[in-house]
Parts: sequence; structure tokens; C-alpha cells
Amino acid sequence: MITAPSPRSLFAPASLADDGVAAPAPKLASPPAADDGDLGAGLRRALASDELVLLYQPLVDLQTGAVASLEALVRWRHPVHGLLAAREFLALADAAGLAGAIDEWVLARACRDLRAWHAAGLDQLKVAINVAPSQFRDPACGAGVAAMLKECDIAPDMLTLEVTESALTQAGAECDARLAGFKASGLSLTLDDFGTGYASLSNLKRYPFDALKIDAHFIRDVVTSGHDAAMCKTLIAMAHHLGMKVVAEGVETEAQCDFLRRNMCDLIQGYFFSPPLAADEVGNLLAGGRALAPHLRRMHKPPRRLLLVDDEPNIVSALKRLLRADQYEIHTANDGQQGLELLARQPVDVIISDQRMPGMLGADFLRKAKQQYPETIRIMLSGYTELQSVTDAVNEGAIYKFLTKPWDDELLRGHVAEAFRLKEIADDNQRLNMEVRSANRELAAANRQLGELLLEKQRQIRRDEVSLSVARELLQHLPLPVIGMDDAGMIAFINGAAEGLFSHSGALLGNEASSVLPQLFAPPASGPVAGEPPRHASPSRHLADIDGRRYAVVVYPMGESSASRGSLITLSLTGEAP
Repeated sequence: MITAPSPRSLFAPASLADDGVAAPAPKLASPPAADDGDLGAGLRRALASDELVLLYQPLVDLQTGAVASLEALVRWRHPVHGLLAAREFLALADAAGLAGAIDEWVLARACRDLRAWHAAGLDQLKVAINVAPSQFRDPACGAGVAAMLKECDIAPDMLTLEVTESALTQAGAECDARLAGFKASGLSLTLDDFGTGYASLSNLKRYPFDALKIDAHFIRDVVTSGHDAAMCKTLIAMAHHLGMKVVAEGVETEAQCDFLRRNMCDLIQGYFFSPPLAADEVGNLLAGGRALAPHLRRMHKPPRRLLLVDDEPNIVSALKRLLRADQYEIHTANDGQQGLELLARQPVDVIISDQRMPGMLGADFLRKAKQQYPETIRIMLSGYTELQSVTDAVNEGAIYKFLTKPWDDELLRGHVAEAFRLKEIADDNQRLNMEVRSANRELAAANRQLGELLLEKQRQIRRDEVSLSVARELLQHLPLPVIGMDDAGMIAFINGAAEGLFSHSGALLGNEASSVLPQLFAPPASGPVAGEPPRHASPSRHLADIDGRRYAVVVYPMGESSASRGSLITLSLTGEAP
């Protein structure tokens, strides 16, 4: 088990938004602020009596529609106050010196649940746990995680650590070292709550994150706010160019999910698919093969969806009778405001709108539809003869075609069919663009990994060069004569003592050792010293007479425990007469 004597938090099992969704927290029987002391004392009992609960919220792959991983979220099942969210007791745990113990419990429980799921055949399932800023600064954090993974026999890449922007900024100069340590141990990394902190974009490109999580704040109004939509599109494109996947949290509606699908988000998390679940409920969900509906998956080709907006019920009925034969999925609204509300809930391909409607002119409705849903094809069908506002809307691109009432049935059907053909061409282009962008993201991820490997190789080369320089300097100052040979038998190194001993032999570096210094090599019949057990690539020893003195010559083959090649020769006086 991981020992956690320090009150510093190993993990913060929920983000500041707790679950990243707008769903309300469980109501308390009484305000916890009124009895913080009672809650603080109760935490010790909670740990001893197993009152803590770990819930898991699924992350769903928009490509396949299946659950790809889970985020672990801690809860306290208080005997009086009921189920408490993490934000309602973690600060008290920290003040009571129990944060470390709670964090250890969370990691251990998550790893054991993950091991059980893997044993049940869900061997590709991953779990994510949040790393608190205080623990991110602790050099021992990675070792604690590695110990628990080893104890539970879980591969490191099955656990994802979610790190917030605030953790990065608080870590300061140690940030890169912490992230590199996590990656070196094989863990996956996600940058959590992106866009809510102060991480520098210039630094983001060097962080080795596998995924970026868009905060729920940007998802809430993504289908009604052009600013939030632009922000999400920008974050997705930026992350993909950097080789990272994108997770959107706080997804609560089908419209939000569809927007993210169309804009190449990789995974979603939120109450739209599932609230946080207990471990056994997760098992049931996965065993049942629950997945996103096909029309919400990235490459799905949806049905032809048509929206009719008119305040005259008989007009709407006549249009539905006429167009139903063309197998369209038809939706209706009585005015522009209802039309916008429907568009926020339901994706639509083609819109047919009247001009004169209460509350909002058709031209104004179509302008807003163009602004918020630019991929739609917009047609005006009206008997209103004042054309200035319509002309302006056409010139602005808000209206694709203006048709008059009463209409010719076949001509109207032809115009609607042509509008759907244009939409499908645009959709096909978008799907092709998605495929290209998916391939580009995978290529960027591969390039990022290669870049990281190259940097690590360069750092290793620099370390090896430093080590080599240290070894050379050490050998150079040894009083013992030392000579180094490469694997071809050429002299590659000779220290000062050896140069002095063989000063009469002329130039030695770069020459074949057996030719310029034959006395260093034993006769062919000689072998290992008598009594020494034979070993693979063992040193050879013999005696040599040099300048009237007897030396013990030892040749050490290199490479048994390193990538070195060649041999190292040492000479030492024996004190014997030649």
C-alpha cells in the first residue's frame, strides 16, 4: 500500500466543478457549514467504517459510440447529511490531516475496480483520476501511483492522470519534470478544465499531454452562443494540431453532442449519456453494450431533416402532405422563436419559413438561423409582397431561395430536393474533411511522440557524453596505465600513465594495438588464469615484460552490461623480476 503521512492531497477526485456538469449536487439535510466540526470528526469514522463511495462517469468515444474510459469521483455517504459531493468535504479533510488517507483510498479502490473489470473481459477500459495541485508538486507522487499499479497488476497506460491548468502554473519550474516523470512511467495524461486557468499557449505545445478536456463552461451554450461555438471549434482544432485528443465535459443534450460530433471532438462526458455510477452499475452498463445512438457518431449519415415554420396551420398541413412522400423527417414550428428553440434541440438540414409571422419576421428568423446554424439550407416561402427585407436577407446569404405562395407542387418539391442535394454535398465534404482531420490528428500525435522520443534520445546522448567525459578524465589521471580498443582492435584511448610507459613506441592512437603493442597480448595457447571458472566474455590475463619490468596485463571485454564495444587493457607492476 502507499504510505501517506503527509496531509498533502495525492488526488483531488473531483474537479472544481465536481462532475463537470450542471446537474445540481445532492441536497443536504442541514447546511454543512453549521457543523463543520462534526463533519471533520466524522471523516475519520468514514474511513474506518467504509462510508466513502467511488462513482464513475463514462467518457464516450464519438467515433464508435462506445464507452472508452471512466472518471473516478469520490462521495461520502454521511449517516445524517446523505450523499455529499467531493467539494463539500475535501477542504475539511485537508484541514483535519486526512486528505492523504482519502486520496490513498481513492487510488486503491479505483485500481481494484479496474482490475475487476479487466478480469471480467473489459481489458481495454481505462480509469482517470484527478491530480491535486499540491500533490503534482510532490516528487514522490509518481512512485506512489506506480506502487499501487504494480500491486494491482495494472498496466500504467490503463490509468489516466488529469492535471488542471492551475496545477501546472503552481508547479513553476518543476512542471516539465513532473509531466516527464509521469510519461516515462507509461501513464496517460489529460489537461483538465482547459480554458479556465492561466496556462500559456506558448507552453502548451511542449507539454506531453495525450488529451485536452474542454470545461463544461464552454459546452453549456455551445449550440446557442456563437462565441462559445467558436471557442470550442478553436480548442478542438488546436489540440488536434498538437496531436492531442479532445474530451468535452458537461454534455447534457443531444444538440450539444451533435455539435461536438460534427466538429471533430473525440470524446464526451456528461449527464446526456450517463450520470456518475457505482462500480456495479458501470459493470451492468458495459455488459449491456450501451452506446450512443448511430446518428450521434462521427461518420454517421443522418436522415433528411426538414423544418417547416409558419403560423398558419393549414399551410403547415398542406406542406407536410406534399413533402411526406419524399421520405423527409419533418419538424414544425409556429413562429421564429419556436423555430430557434427547436433548432437548439434538433439538428435540421433544410428550413422552409414564412415571412409574415407574429413576433419575428421570417427574414430575421433565417438570419439568426444562419448565424447559429450556418450548415442549414434556408428557403423562404411567402405571399408577402414587400421584398426589401427579403432582398436584404438574400444578399446577406441568410436565404438560399425565395419562393412565393401559392406554390406549384412539383416545382416546390424540386426546389426542396435540390436544397437537400446541396446539403448532402456539403455533408459529404464535411465527412471527408473529418476523415482528413482524423488522419492529421493521428499523424500529429505520432509526430509528437517521435519528437518526444527524439528529445529523450538527445538528452540521453548528452548524458552519455558527459559520462564519457567524466570517465575519460578519471582514467586520464589514474597512475595505472590504461588503454582502450574499439571492436576492431584499434587503439581509441590511452591515458597519461600508458603514454609515459610506451613513449618510445611512437604514435599509438588510431593504430592496430596488436601491431604497435604486441607485448600486451597473450600467446594464442594461453587462456584464463588457472582455477578461475570460465565465463562468457571473461577478462584474459597474462604477464608481459616491458622496459625491464614485469607487468600483469588484463584485457577486459566491454559490452556485457552496456552498449559499449571493444576492450579495456590495464597494466600493473607485479614486483617480480622479468
